[in-house]
Amino acid sequence: MATVVFITAHSAAMLGLARVLSGIAVGAVLSAGMAAVTDLAPDDEKKLASLIASTSMVAGAAVGPLLTGVLSQTLPYPTLTVFVLQFVLLLVAALLVMRMPLPRRSATVDGPKQRLLRLPSASRANRRELLVSLAVFAPAITATGFVLSLGPSLLAQLLGTDNRLMSGGLIFVLFAAATGIQFAVRRLPVVTLFNLGAALTVAGMAALICAVATTSVPLLLAAAVLSGCGQGASQLGGLSTLAAVVPSARLGEANAALTAGGYLLAGTLPVADGYLSDAAGLTAGTTVFGIVIAVLAALGALTAITTPYRQPSAP
Repeated sequence: MATVVFITAHSAAMLGLARVLSGIAVGAVLSAGMAAVTDLAPDDEKKLASLIASTSMVAGAAVGPLLTGVLSQTLPYPTLTVFVLQFVLLLVAALLVMRMPLPRRSATVDGPKQRLLRLPSASRANRRELLVSLAVFAPAITATGFVLSLGPSLLAQLLGTDNRLMSGGLIFVLFAAATGIQFAVRRLPVVTLFNLGAALTVAGMAALICAVATTSVPLLLAAAVLSGCGQGASQLGGLSTLAAVVPSARLGEANAALTAGGYLLAGTLPVADGYLSDAAGLTAGTTVFGIVIAVLAALGALTAITTPYRQPSAP
């Protein structure tokens, strides 16, 4: 539905509605889709399934903007072409999902009776793992959101170009880094993934602050790579933890809670930064919020180190 609204949009209000609908769709697909991938994996390959689910998410986020940049820069009717292609891809995806051999769920799960609408969570026995995962993942995905909110326009300004491929290329670099690091560190213990993700997030925010202060393109690219790697490592750690300890009947909901918590912080802080930057200047706003995210990431790593929780073994 969101894609159809994008195709037919002729006002800012319709574009806003399309963004809301696409956000709802992304939230539903991420939580249920990643749980479905884990469901289809044998018991001894749950962490591998988490790797596949997590990298599929960020790989798609890398290829999509790059492809969109190429199409919108080279083809006529760029917005129409992009969303028509997206509509076709969604139809293909829907047909594939209909053929997935997923187990059927009963009407109830190991907790309160299912309701159509309720806040996602995990059972009491798994809540500690969810909170630890969220403490590291939320600052990391907020860091990538922060880079993405500033990066494309800042890069275009620094390079003196309005070429949309440049913006798509920056986003591609960020999420390609988030994809690649997960394969590189997949055998590390979860607590190491959390610590690594937090450290890379802190480094990414330091690079972004310096990039804005010095108007440096190499530092901006470094911020994108470091932040993407930070999200990738922390995301893999969180999904692996949940997949290992949460029962299948509640895994989709636990994934939804992790995703929703991360995106809640990732949505609010960059908006707040926009208001601060308008009032105090871009450099001051970036510095303040970069430090906030770095501190939150460090606290998340400390939580992962000091909180006792069940950690999955390496595949």
